[in-house]
Amino acid sequence: MRGLQGKRVIVTGGGSGIGREVCKRFAQEGSEVGVFDLNADGAAETVSLIEADGGKASAHTVDIADRAAVDAAVAAFEAGGPIDVLVNNAGWDLIKPFLDTDMDLWKKVIDINLYGPLNMHHAVLPGMVKNGGGRVVNISSDAGRVGSSGEAVYSACKGGIISFTKTVARELARKGIQLNAVAPGPTDTPLFAEVAKGEAGEKIAEGLKRAIPMKRLAQPTDYPGIICFLSSDDAGFITGQVISVSGGLSMHG
Repeated sequence: MRGLQGKRVIVTGGGSGIGREVCKRFAQEGSEVGVFDLNADGAAETVSLIEADGGKASAHTVDIADRAAVDAAVAAFEAGGPIDVLVNNAGWDLIKPFLDTDMDLWKKVIDINLYGPLNMHHAVLPGMVKNGGGRVVNISSDAGRVGSSGEAVYSACKGGIISFTKTVARELARKGIQLNAVAPGPTDTPLFAEVAKGEAGEKIAEGLKRAIPMKRLAQPTDYPGIICFLSSDDAGFITGQVISVSGGLSMHG
């Protein structure tokens, strides 16, 4: 894709799943990648995979819900040069009916899925404004567009990220900064595997496969293309948009 060679990119949650595949793809496109993840071993493994393929990356252990930690990690990566692209991918959830949840769970879900991206934006965007432009791709979820049983608070966070993306896209368009969101459908990731354990989990997975027109769960490799596209010069006139990658499970006009 045009315009990714030499760009400096931060990907949160880059230590596994979708984030790891996104990091690898940016590196293959010639970008330098900052792999941000709470899991230090996972981030280091992603960097090793990139370097083994001839790419350039660095690992940064950071809890995105901790603003001081975010500021320190962003400053460390920014010391090597301006940040051109931010991909807010890190997320977490526990599937449970809303009335069976408590405030401790709400706080954890909101801290990771809403405050985490807000922290990242607030730490990275001033540099992009100063440098005259940049790209942000926020990984939302179709749960934030149409809802998802057992994911009420998570859905609220992801819906909030969609609205936030559109609003900041309007605010910063004249600064040369473009923000877009990608909304994954059900995806075969380590988090999904953790949730879909046992017989009940297998039933959920099979039910989802039947509901998806393409008759399969998404794979982490299904996302890097659209994320890198939205970060590239080929998407130079696209901002404030939400694109579902769900095998047709949800279709929006």
